[in-house]
Amino acid sequence: MAKEKELSNKNDLNDVHDPEIEVISQKKESVDAYAEDLSGVDDQPKQRKSNASVPVDKFDWDAFEKDAVYDTDKSVIEDQYVQTLNKVIENEIVEGTVVALNKREVIVNIGFKSEGVLSINEFRYNPELAVGDKVDVYVETAEDKKGQLLLSHKKARSMRSWDRVNDAFNKDEIVKGYIKCRTKGGMIVDVFGIEAFLPGSQIDVKPIRDYDIFVDKTMEFKIVKINHEYRNVVVSHKALIEAELEAQKADIIGKLEKGQVLEGTVKNITSYGVFVDLGGVDGLIHITDLSWGRINHPEEIVQLDQKINVVILDFDDTKKRIALGLKQLTPHPWEALGDEIKVGTVVRGRVVVIADYGAFVEVQPGVEGLIHVTEISWSSHLRSAQDFLKVGQEVDAVVLTLDKEERKMSLGIKQLKPDPWSSIAEKYPVDSKHTAVVRNFTNFGIFVELEEGVEGLVHISDLSWAKKVKHPAEFTSIGETLEVVVLEVDQENRRLRLGHKQLEENPWEVFETVFTAGSVHEGTIINFVDKGATVSLPYGIETYVSQKNLVKEDGSNAVLEEKLPFKVLEFNKNTKRISISHTRTWEQDAKKETAEKAKPETEAETTQKAVKKLKANLEKTTLGDISELAALKSEMEQNAADAD
Repeated sequence: MAKEKELSNKNDLNDVHDPEIEVISQKKESVDAYAEDLSGVDDQPKQRKSNASVPVDKFDWDAFEKDAVYDTDKSVIEDQYVQTLNKVIENEIVEGTVVALNKREVIVNIGFKSEGVLSINEFRYNPELAVGDKVDVYVETAEDKKGQLLLSHKKARSMRSWDRVNDAFNKDEIVKGYIKCRTKGGMIVDVFGIEAFLPGSQIDVKPIRDYDIFVDKTMEFKIVKINHEYRNVVVSHKALIEAELEAQKADIIGKLEKGQVLEGTVKNITSYGVFVDLGGVDGLIHITDLSWGRINHPEEIVQLDQKINVVILDFDDTKKRIALGLKQLTPHPWEALGDEIKVGTVVRGRVVVIADYGAFVEVQPGVEGLIHVTEISWSSHLRSAQDFLKVGQEVDAVVLTLDKEERKMSLGIKQLKPDPWSSIAEKYPVDSKHTAVVRNFTNFGIFVELEEGVEGLVHISDLSWAKKVKHPAEFTSIGETLEVVVLEVDQENRRLRLGHKQLEENPWEVFETVFTAGSVHEGTIINFVDKGATVSLPYGIETYVSQKNLVKEDGSNAVLEEKLPFKVLEFNKNTKRISISHTRTWEQDAKKETAEKAKPETEAETTQKAVKKLKANLEKTTLGDISELAALKSEMEQNAADAD
């Protein structure tokens, strides 16, 4: 009241802050209403004094506070006035009406003798707040020391928010929320005074990179999850957009027809196709439906935000999928294929696909032919098409077959060159010598290439006269050159039999005079095999020796790389086989030595026996025989002495 009196004595109310002026004006209206109410009291028509009708700016507030204005007791008048006001209970939530607002404050009337002044920050979640709107407020104090009504909208919202959130969730209502700040993985949104979580993936249907642009904005949301135990709330703005898009999709798809041509905008490009916006619904052009010809990536045909005409190939009402086509707007290239392309003509094209079995060549956009690997080269030894061609390479080819109805064409490259086998006998006669390239190995020989399309076989037995080759890899390597001689030509079956050892004379005719039976030669053990070893003899000859023929004189076995003398047991020129033994070299010497020692011992024994016999006979002889016997005895004793 003192503040009102002070303000009433000021000459210029325009200098007072707007909200305060509004409050004073409202109080003036309250005083006028109060005076009118008192004038209507029938039992006290004359209690109001003459100064009661004085204008409010000249009202005597001091006299009013001293109860000098009215003859009736002031408390009685106040009771009558209070009956005209709403009953306000502190610490309760009531509904009020916004009567005024500015950039900083909001004035709310709850039907009490004064209005409440609230900060505009309590209503920042609702930027559309206007005069006349109904709001909930919490009564903190009906009248403070200054006589002011204290209200709080924030507390009212907080107390009622949980019930409102649950009710909105159950009824699937759309709510408004104020985005307060950014947090890990999303945003914090004020919904009915409760801090709800807005995941980043639920802000929009498109990925959002910058979350900060949404801070301090008020948006509509849908409550998608509530955790009653932890009182957590999750909201989504994307759900509203999706619901709207689904409605648009259903409406658009309901009007679609197969074969219909529509205009759309390229929305996204992937490696497998293009997504086109048809005005609220997306359709997919698969990469195979972009062009009649082969392409590596859709960016070769379209660009982002490009407007294109597409034809509807198919659509699914249930899954809301639409298949679109672009190439179908133009005729198929096979239908427009001219008569200039026919069997036997030479065409030029670009290699678009390579497989092991051949290569596809595009001779015109959308028209392809297959070059089988057998039609790339005259060579009978098949290889991969990648050994001859590369993707993107321009090649000339001959049309071998053409079927426009089936849209198939076969091409050939080797037909551009003459068949080398047509004159093979003249170019590669028997006994002619050539240099070939090793192309492949088998267990039985080596395939070599004399020129493109001309290959021959060198049998493993025709590689060396002296060495025993178990596998061609021991003799040469793939890609190496090899000198060969033509042994046989089979033009009809396109076969050549070649040899390598025939480049030299047969050494076994010379070996027959060197490795005679019983001769001894030095050999080196180069490898151990099952139950024996391979021994290298002079002149590059290798032969097999069994384990029993490797035993040394001291009883030990031979070791790898050891050099030993070997005795030739058998030599066969026809089978090119030499049988040798180390054991025989020392066994025969031992027997000979034994025999030589045994022979003198036998003669000595014979002489001794003869002497004994002679002595015995002497005892029986006559005197006439003594001289002859003495001579014989002397001779035998001399022989015995010589034997010793």
